[in-house]
Amino acid sequence: MKALNFNHLRYFWFVAHEGGLNRAAQRLNLSQSALSVQIHKLEQQIGHGLFDRIGNRLILTEAGRIALDYADAVFAAGDEMLNTLDGRPRLSRQMLKVGALTTLSRNFQLEFLRPLLGRSDVELIVRSGSLRDLLAQLEAHTLDVVLATEAVHRDASTPFRNRLLAAQPVSLVGRARADRPPFQFPQDLAKEPVLLPSLDSGVRLGFDRLLDLAGVRPVISAEVDDMAMLRLLARESDGVSLVPPIVVRDELEAGLLVELCRIPQLTENFYAITQARRFPNPLLGDVFAPYDLAPTET
Repeated sequence: MKALNFNHLRYFWFVAHEGGLNRAAQRLNLSQSALSVQIHKLEQQIGHGLFDRIGNRLILTEAGRIALDYADAVFAAGDEMLNTLDGRPRLSRQMLKVGALTTLSRNFQLEFLRPLLGRSDVELIVRSGSLRDLLAQLEAHTLDVVLATEAVHRDASTPFRNRLLAAQPVSLVGRARADRPPFQFPQDLAKEPVLLPSLDSGVRLGFDRLLDLAGVRPVISAEVDDMAMLRLLARESDGVSLVPPIVVRDELEAGLLVELCRIPQLTENFYAITQARRFPNPLLGDVFAPYDLAPTET
């Protein structure tokens, strides 16, 4: 049975957090060559490379990122032991790092994270951004999963995995009014102002195709690329808004908005994008579990 050399692990931990051999060697009062030898011994012991060298920079490999997570836990546990013996206990916690499109429904994000909410042993980090930025973070192993409304291309250089979590219907909603007649789709859109997602949205493109086929030119009052803002505007507008009902679920349940009609053959897809990893974050199993009745991966 292998016995981990914790001196080697601490040397690796310093190098990873300092971002290179030079600064770590100065802090440890060692030569760079001696420190490099210690890192190499750790790599030999665990059977994986921990760093890729790009120019003068050391970049953590996937195994290096996993090793650093464990090293952080190991040395945090040592601190916790000292704090506990000193009368200041702390709880050890696992971490899940989630990226979500800026435009993604907050309600959907909440449902995805619900299995982990309230757990004292879990720390959640949720970052918003563009799909390009989030995928770059996923590829660098600084995110565990990205939530998006579209699948991403995968190839040998970027082995992303797309898991279809849900396909939500899309509806036209409006403020509850006693004098509102039954909505006739699509012809009423020629006279009823409508709030729409931006042209970057797959839902918008599908909606525009349906109206083009019907020969209807809508009266567009606003185009919004943020679902949270679209939700707020839907509550204030006298017209109608195109949204997946999950986006305005609370308003529908409270009676502030009503669903006027479901748009035929139009859905909003929600994907969880991960990267093929030898050591996936075990917390992903908890958040994927509610969707495993009908998992779809591409």
